[in-house]
Amino acid sequence: MRKILAILIILQLLSVNMKAQEWVVPDDRKGRLSTFPFDDNTRSSGQKIYNLNCMSCHGTPGKSNYLNLVPPPGDPATDKIQHNSDGEMFYKVQSGRGQMPSFRSVLTSDELWQVVSYIRSFNKSYKQQFRAVISSSAYPGATINMTLALNEPDSTFILTAWADRETGRVPVTDAGVRIFIHRTFGHQAVDEEKITDKTGKAVFKIPLKLNGDSLGNVTVSARFVDEDTFGTASKDTVLAAGIRTYPVSLVKERAMWNKASKAPLWIMLSYILGVLIAWSFIIIVLLKIRDIYITGKYIESAESEKQNN
Repeated sequence: MRKILAILIILQLLSVNMKAQEWVVPDDRKGRLSTFPFDDNTRSSGQKIYNLNCMSCHGTPGKSNYLNLVPPPGDPATDKIQHNSDGEMFYKVQSGRGQMPSFRSVLTSDELWQVVSYIRSFNKSYKQQFRAVISSSAYPGATINMTLALNEPDSTFILTAWADRETGRVPVTDAGVRIFIHRTFGHQAVDEEKITDKTGKAVFKIPLKLNGDSLGNVTVSARFVDEDTFGTASKDTVLAAGIRTYPVSLVKERAMWNKASKAPLWIMLSYILGVLIAWSFIIIVLLKIRDIYITGKYIESAESEKQNN
């Protein structure tokens, strides 16, 4: 009786643990749709983002080479992950849970949808539904838009948000907005969260010594903080707001990751010295074996002469 009771308790605990591992997405997020159609360009962009941010844990889709974690990250190409709706995928990548980090402040909404686009490319039966108009619960029936501009004299970025209605254009006011600079690994936040004023504008201070490309350009991304209220409108704009930066080749100078001809001198000398020591030891051993062999032959010859005499 005790054994049966113990088994029942263990099964109950396992059931509770399995339920705790289930990732429940709020109902109002499940039906969320992309605002643009998935195509070869979105899939290509999504693959680059996936390789940079997701592959280290989830592995290559279709290869089942994800990390051995608890709970397991899973292969995005499997039915278990493909069974999620687009909105569920978006929510999980954006929010994160447990060992999976949140990408809310790392990737824009468009970039998150590009990742979903790439993951969906492994589902041959998938047919996309998308929402062409970016709407907002704060401005029902309107299309939300925003622009970014550079104000060089004040070293600021100016964000302007508005809603297009049938009756005309109105500014999006009292909305929390953030802007980010695109970097090789994720995004760099610019200034703090701002609130749009009565004209729909918000001003962000440009960081000092902001590095740009060889022309001084930086890609700036803007989005609403409360996307549930103001929608998922985002804007990526290239602005000449940075310091001209010329990329330095990682293999120009001697370094450990460089090719053999440009390896650090101390490594090359250590390697050569190690090889010389190893071969010297081998030669010494061979010479000792030779001496033992010669000595053995000499003793054998001397004993043979004694026996003959």
